[in-house]
Amino acid sequence: MSTVISVESLGKKYTISHQQRGDNSSLREVITNRISYFGEKMLTPFRRSLAPCKLSEVEACSLPHAPASEDFWALKDVSFEVKQGDRIGIIGRNGAGKSTLLKILSRITEPTIGRVRIKGRVASLLEVGTGFHPELTGRENIYLNGAILGMSRQEISKKFDEIVDFSEIEKFLDTPVKRYSSGMYVRLAFAVAAHLEPEILIVDEVLAVGDFGFRRKCQNKMQEVGGRGQTILFVSHDVAQINSLCTKAILLYVGKLVSQGEPQKITDYYIQEFSGIRLGENPHRRKILESNCGTQHYIKEVYLTNNCNNLANRFTSRDSFYLCLCLQIPPSFFQSFAAVWFIHNKEGVQIAVGASYPMDDILYDPTTSLIRCVINPESLVPGLYRIRVVLHVPHQQLLDSWDEAICFEVTENDATGSGYCYPGIWTANQYVRHRWISPNDNVAGI
Repeated sequence: MSTVISVESLGKKYTISHQQRGDNSSLREVITNRISYFGEKMLTPFRRSLAPCKLSEVEACSLPHAPASEDFWALKDVSFEVKQGDRIGIIGRNGAGKSTLLKILSRITEPTIGRVRIKGRVASLLEVGTGFHPELTGRENIYLNGAILGMSRQEISKKFDEIVDFSEIEKFLDTPVKRYSSGMYVRLAFAVAAHLEPEILIVDEVLAVGDFGFRRKCQNKMQEVGGRGQTILFVSHDVAQINSLCTKAILLYVGKLVSQGEPQKITDYYIQEFSGIRLGENPHRRKILESNCGTQHYIKEVYLTNNCNNLANRFTSRDSFYLCLCLQIPPSFFQSFAAVWFIHNKEGVQIAVGASYPMDDILYDPTTSLIRCVINPESLVPGLYRIRVVLHVPHQQLLDSWDEAICFEVTENDATGSGYCYPGIWTANQYVRHRWISPNDNVAGI
């Protein structure tokens, strides 16, 4: 595959202005100070010669001043290549430089240093309304955008019906776009960008504005566009979208390219390093520092063990593990409290739950302050997971809650017992037990 985008040592610098001392004075203070100054000057014309400077000038001379401005590098020393047909996902925290990078690639912003080489026609969908003339109608803007992309009127007319169909705004086609809602803007803008067949499609996280059905339609369209060999650069905070849509991913952090490669590995790294979901150096046991329910901490420790009663945090689908809770429960709750655990995937979606009945002497021994629950992860696909733990008196009182009590990892899944392990590149959360049968097999169940 030929290289269609080459970025070499790219950098973008902005100058940030700072508010100076005294700039936040109210209008009343400014007017009062001015009147006082001129009044003093008129009444005592010779006072100025006796003093080296006014009081405000003395203060200004004696107090340190912050610089009026400073340089801020939104991007610094970023280099990568994009091959024809690549679908590149760009992720990073807010302020990482993602949108700045897309603006440079879209030729909206000039880089401060470095070089960008682009081969092919680029269509960009950045901020809502970018590339639209607010006074023109939706119909006129379709032709305007096509002309900007270098397409003839005949080429645009050929795609016109598809664009209108996809955008679902036929009723408002002859209305000036300045009267469109943000969702209507996005519908029309994406429809134009995707259907006028650019060689390179650049999409910022503006798709988050659309409703669920339209976002799904856009994702399907981008997969279709990528399947035809067109190149896509896509910014999103949704790692599930990055994993399902993209063939490669780039991670930016404070303007620098941290890592690039296969999407699953990059998003896992992003989640662990920058979203607080990581196994850590001592992943097996964490002491709770603060309770969601006030100063009383009923949950003291949470840790995981394997079948050999050893501390662990990595398991295969064949390995049951034990969730262990060290508690400090008042005697009045011994027979009435219950425990609930929730498993969340790395995107924060709750995918499993387990609950107990009110504890009895067998399940909770006050002398050891320990309760345990055995969990079978056979339905979980490979990946990172978090466990949330809750103690409560059913239908009466919440005792304690720990949102991110502990993390664990499922490293492989052989749920069928066939010896074949599902790799960690699947975008699903769980494996559903199933069995393939012959057309003549009438046996129900698995």
